[in-house]
Amino acid sequence: MYRIGIDVGGTFTDLVAIDPAGITTLAKVPSTPEDPSLGVLDGLAALADRLGLQRAALLGDTDRIVHGTTVATNALLEHKGARLALLTTEGHRDVVEMREGLKDDRYNLRMPSPEQLVPRRLRLPVRERTRADGRIETPLDPQSLDEAIAVLQRETVESVAVCYLHAWRDSRHERQTAAALAHALPEAYVSLSSEVLPQIKEFERVSTTLVNAYVGPVLSRYLARLESRLAEAGYRGPTLIIQSHGGVAPIAEAGRLAAGAVLSGPAGGVAGSVYAARLAGEPNLIPFDMGGTSTDICLVVDGQAALVMDRRVAGHKIALNSLDIASIGAGGGSIARVDAGGILHVGPESAGAVPGPACYGQGGTEPTVTDANLVLGYLDPENFLGGERRLDPGSAERAVDKVAGALGIDRLAAARGIHRVINTNMAEGVRLVSVRRGVDPRRFALFAFGGAAGLHATDIARQLGLARVIVPRVASVLSAWGMLATDLRFELSRTHIGDARALDGAAVKGLFEEMEAEGLARLRASFTGPARTARAVDMRYGEQVFEITVPLDDVDWSFADPLPQIVERFHRRHEALYTYSMPDQESVLVNARVAVSGILEGLPQEPNLPAAPPSPAAGERRIYFEDWVTAPVYALDALAPAQTIAGPAIVESATTTVLLRPGDRATVTPQGWLDVTIPATAGA
Repeated sequence: MYRIGIDVGGTFTDLVAIDPAGITTLAKVPSTPEDPSLGVLDGLAALADRLGLQRAALLGDTDRIVHGTTVATNALLEHKGARLALLTTEGHRDVVEMREGLKDDRYNLRMPSPEQLVPRRLRLPVRERTRADGRIETPLDPQSLDEAIAVLQRETVESVAVCYLHAWRDSRHERQTAAALAHALPEAYVSLSSEVLPQIKEFERVSTTLVNAYVGPVLSRYLARLESRLAEAGYRGPTLIIQSHGGVAPIAEAGRLAAGAVLSGPAGGVAGSVYAARLAGEPNLIPFDMGGTSTDICLVVDGQAALVMDRRVAGHKIALNSLDIASIGAGGGSIARVDAGGILHVGPESAGAVPGPACYGQGGTEPTVTDANLVLGYLDPENFLGGERRLDPGSAERAVDKVAGALGIDRLAAARGIHRVINTNMAEGVRLVSVRRGVDPRRFALFAFGGAAGLHATDIARQLGLARVIVPRVASVLSAWGMLATDLRFELSRTHIGDARALDGAAVKGLFEEMEAEGLARLRASFTGPARTARAVDMRYGEQVFEITVPLDDVDWSFADPLPQIVERFHRRHEALYTYSMPDQESVLVNARVAVSGILEGLPQEPNLPAAPPSPAAGERRIYFEDWVTAPVYALDALAPAQTIAGPAIVESATTTVLLRPGDRATVTPQGWLDVTIPATAGA
């Protein structure tokens, strides 16, 4: 039986199939932004063709599909979510405007207020109130609720977010409201804060619930359409959706907690990078995923990727666990322009899949990074995507000439400028996740993947002073490949706030057991295989405002009171992060967390390639750096393990191209990857 990973990007849809013997087959087709599921079906047809099968036969012999989608992300970024309303406690309708009392740029007095997902007239007060200790101060007023629902009916809202004060402590008012909404608005998507984020901090809870309600209908419709089309095409197995935290969830769960899929696509690349760190024997990587529209960057430290709970996407806070990924608007389709002051900019606007770069010949005329790379000789116009698409050098030249004319320089200088500007932007993205957080990137290897990364990675490494770049054999589809290295994962959190010295240890232990049982029940509804659980807490010192997450993997839960062990691990974790701890201060436990995972079959260890004599160059090509040079061109799949290639050179596969600059030396690993050494004098 096959396992298939599918990553829908802004420009291409990538697919990977792995058969029982561990043999990997790749496919890449243009995305269909108007309906991404159409591109998925096109990709499955292309994948089947590579396997010598009909699409129905492939799907009939597939037992798992894992899918990463940007549908929720795009709905939020493009402001194309549901028509939304908010029901909240009387007197608290403006929490979403007040936020945390801070502006993103606090010294910018002219900074406009952020655009809200729900207008004030649809933020409706309901008379009720629960105290922070769980006492009901004001029972839910049926008349107040009926009046609010009447407004929702009149406004024909599509989705309703319900966020009552302190519902994390007692959710009965939210559940009563949900029952009333189900009766009055049976077609509406209803999102309760007590289900989305049952923990303290009002703004985070309101914002996350609003995002969930805003993107939920859009994502749910897409997933239902995808599931239906896959079934019509012959698929009978489960479809799993990769989540922002790096695990996967069934379609029903992904639709319910839609805010958890806002970083669905990039999460696959991180999962693949963590797995690749083990294969490569390099625990410290900077995953660098450059596609057609954007570049996603993060850190893998000691073989693990960091999770954060404070992400902002399009200015909206999402306080769910997610991988710590920085996304910048830089990709192969990024458009170059010259502003009124004569300054060259590249991105964040992208030509996307339609019309795409000018060289695609689909009607695009704006100069893009791909056009510049073609003008510089880095791409073979006859061998793009393994020869499936021919690039048009003339259209690329005409597009780049627009930049050249605006700057008063020649075509090659303009193309070189576009290439260097996008590289500088991406190097700054790497600094964002490393240097600005106190991490020296020179301790890491740049792990370059995505369709466009191979042409830019070695120059970015030079700018950062990195000594090593690793390009995997499945570079152009690594996000889809990485999705098959994930597990089913359900995350639960509960606020249980108090000074750890005053809390009841048995009650804390019982809370974890209750959460673990709930998570296992959710898992067993769709999965009967092996499972594991992980526990953690969010803690802070008494005078602090923000918490840190403390893993509890090594706590001995046989003790009646686990709190002394938990506090000791908090002190250790705080010292590891900030170089100091304060054991004499009160240690406040804020949230308890449990992650329940269903263990899925992972990726196989890639077999060694058979020994072969050194591969001859597949030809030569003139490429431009500061001047034209003639460089050998190698076919990646024909290279033998331990073979070494000196730059300048081009290494090509069916779906990616790697540019080796003068001084670079690339060695082929046993997995068939390129391990590139950058000269020590190259660092900036």
